[in-house]
Amino acid sequence: MKTNTHLFWILAAFFFVSSGIYTVWSLLDSFHGYVEWVGTLALALCGALFSLIAFYLGRAHHAQGGELPEDIATSDIDDGDTEVGFYSPWSWWPFMVGAGAGLVFLGLAIGEWIAFIGATLAFVSVVGWVFEYYRGYFGR
Repeated sequence: MKTNTHLFWILAAFFFVSSGIYTVWSLLDSFHGYVEWVGTLALALCGALFSLIAFYLGRAHHAQGGELPEDIATSDIDDGDTEVGFYSPWSWWPFMVGAGAGLVFLGLAIGEWIAFIGATLAFVSVVGWVFEYYRGYFGR
């Protein structure tokens, strides 16, 4: 986590410097000659975002009181592996969630009535996926 904190601080500094360079460059431009605020603020806000993330990661690193395996030079790759979770390879629910989301986005492009059908399908599919192991052969 210490490495991630340093990387985010480097990115924050890069975007703040880029914002300053962009501001000076827009002022020196012979065609416009004024500050182009959209790009300046976008770069400055990217720097602020990276600063917030770096600050949070730094505080979380100090609060946990230990080192992560990624920060120890003598650790192996397998030391950082954690249990990600369980996924059913035979489940059709993820496909149905994707189909529902696809219909929602298709409905945004074509017609709202398709989006309502897709949202209903996605909602039913998410509920089915969450409660997959609470019924049938695998009920616990």
